[in-house]
Amino acid sequence: MIELERQGDVFVLTLNAGENRFSPDVVDGINQKLDEVEKADGAKALVTTGSGKFFSNGLDLDYMMGEGKDRAGESLASVLALIRRVLIFPCITVSAVNGHAFGAGAQIAVAHDVRFMRADRGFFCMPEIDMRMPLHPGMTAILKARLPGHTVHEVLVTGTRYGGEAAAANGIVDHACGEAELLPRAIEAAAALAGKADPAMSTIKRDLHAEAVAALARPLAAPGS
Repeated sequence: MIELERQGDVFVLTLNAGENRFSPDVVDGINQKLDEVEKADGAKALVTTGSGKFFSNGLDLDYMMGEGKDRAGESLASVLALIRRVLIFPCITVSAVNGHAFGAGAQIAVAHDVRFMRADRGFFCMPEIDMRMPLHPGMTAILKARLPGHTVHEVLVTGTRYGGEAAAANGIVDHACGEAELLPRAIEAAAALAGKADPAMSTIKRDLHAEAVAALARPLAAPGS
């Protein structure tokens, strides 16, 4: 479901689990691959992409409301921890958004240092307002940390779906490009900054995004609170 290959100094992590929803197995698989990247010595950078028409459709709500209902809080906490991990990862991270990025999938995309998105397919969207679902404070904080203020408001309050060009125009991603260019350009951008990898980078990112880091680590509210 989760693939990792190395191209020179760049590790390419590919989510290959259908809609790439964050089930416990998917989260565990991503964390295992991130462990491999962290343990690698020398220059390195990370590119994260998806497969088919999905980057990630976010939380696995079918699991959280079904067989994993009793562990839904634990599942959400694991996704928040994953977003936090990517945000403060000790090397340059680049997302290559190949298709739909919804909810927590959109959040993990913007947690990367540099963001590319396919211009002609897929949407970036936070649909919670249309689902009548509040967000954990960390999910709001990650967007506030990485997107322009007016864009955060529109993303959260209107649930707008942004194609690649609109996402670039609104500061959600840095670059929109065609399918054939997406991964090569992301790898090129990552390789150019691979020499910056160092534990100090994690500390710098942690300080830079202190509010989001703290919010993502906040305990889940008790029911009814």
